[in-house]
This record gives sequence, C-alpha cells and structure tokens, in this order.
Amino acid sequence: MAVRTVRTSEVGGHEPRAVQKALALLEAVAHLGSGATAKEVAHATGIPPATAYRLLNLLVADGFLVRIEDLSGFALGRRTRELATAAPASEVDNHHIVDELRARIRFGVYLASYENDRIQLIDRDPDHELSGETALVTHIHASAIGKLLLAHRPDGTVLSDLRKFTAHTIVDLAELAIEMSRIRTTDIAVETNEIKVGRSSVAVPIRDDGGRVSGALAVIGRTGRLVHDDPDLIGLLRSTASQVRLAYVRGNT
Repeated sequence: MAVRTVRTSEVGGHEPRAVQKALALLEAVAHLGSGATAKEVAHATGIPPATAYRLLNLLVADGFLVRIEDLSGFALGRRTRELATAAPASEVDNHHIVDELRARIRFGVYLASYENDRIQLIDRDPDHELSGETALVTHIHASAIGKLLLAHRPDGTVLSDLRKFTAHTIVDLAELAIEMSRIRTTDIAVETNEIKVGRSSVAVPIRDDGGRVSGALAVIGRTGRLVHDDPDLIGLLRSTASQVRLAYVRGNT
C-alpha cells in the first residue's frame, strides 16, 4: 500500500502543515513496519529529511512513536496504539484474545502480521522486553516469526542476506529448505539461540478464512525454560491463533 505524499499547499499556515506532516510520518511508520528508519520514512512521505527527523523526534517525545532498542529505527508508540479504541471491534478483540494468553503463560507473547510480505509486530508484550527486533523483522531466516513467513512464500526460500547472528543461526540453504518443509508440515516454527544466545521462540500461523497465512502468534522466552514441543503450550498457541483475525494483504499465501 502506497503512503500518501504530503502536499503542503493543501492547507494554509505553518501549524496545519506540521500536523499534516506528522500524521503522514505516523502513517508511513505503520505501513513500513517496526524498524523503519528516518531515511525510509522521509522518502515514503516526500518530506525533507531534516524536517522528518525533527518531527519524528517530537512524535517520540510525545509517545506516538518509540525508538527500537538499537536506535536504528522507529515503531508505533503507546499513544498511537491507544487509538485502537476507535478501531473496528475485530481489531480490538485481537488484543483482548492475545492478552488472555499472556495471563496464562510466563513467556512474552507477540502478534505479527505479514502485510505486503513484510513482518509487522502489531501487538508487543508490554511486560517482556524484546531485544533484536530489527533483526527479527528484517532477517526472516533467523526468527520463528520470520521462518513462518518464509515457509509460506510463493518463491520458496529466496533470500538476499543470510546473516549469521550466532553459531546456531541456520544459513545453509539445504538445511534451511529442510526447516521450511518441516514448518509447512507441522505448522510450527521454532527458533533456538539463532538471533540471540539464550533466547528461544515458538510461532504458529494466523490464517484468514481462505486458509492463507496472514500473520503469526509467537511466544519468546529464555532457552531452556521455553520447551518447543510442550504440548500444552502448543495447544494454547494454536487455540489462540484460531481466534485471531488479521486482514489478508496481497503478498502472502
């Protein structure tokens, strides 16, 4: 989905133009996804980089955006997410459904969408800090959430950067192909020490009414405590995922 370019001549006065630009920046971050850089956001909106950077910092200061952990990009902040109270009931219900799962397990729970073949974390666990978020959304071979997207891509395992984050990151194409086949068979993706040593994850797909994968529901926790084949955990994940509804966006399967 294209982000609308700001046309400053549409309204008069400096303040209305600044508001218009700020809203366009928020829209761009939402469309580009978590980790969008100031340069990417400025290019998407047509706003001069210096102006974009200044407004982005103001939006961070006011809580509408947050800087991701490594400070390389931006994500939607608490005040923007609070606007979900005015969203359609189905979107609000997703948060309630995911929160019910959080109340039952001790791991971090995250909901991601695969909008336009790109990962967007649309519901982060407020009680669990998530490190390495940029790697999670940009290097999809290394995370459970990313592997689910990769396994259901029409082009299979086409990747441009098989970065090895730890000794456990799978970068061999043959081994990765076997992993993708296993995910398609079991409908479960796992990650063990692949982005960060000491962290593991399990993810299951969110499917739309047509059976297409539109996102993922994942738990992330400490390696050793989070057991990949725990039947109770897998059952809870699958039961919760079956209740979540995400819009299907072209680019997914």
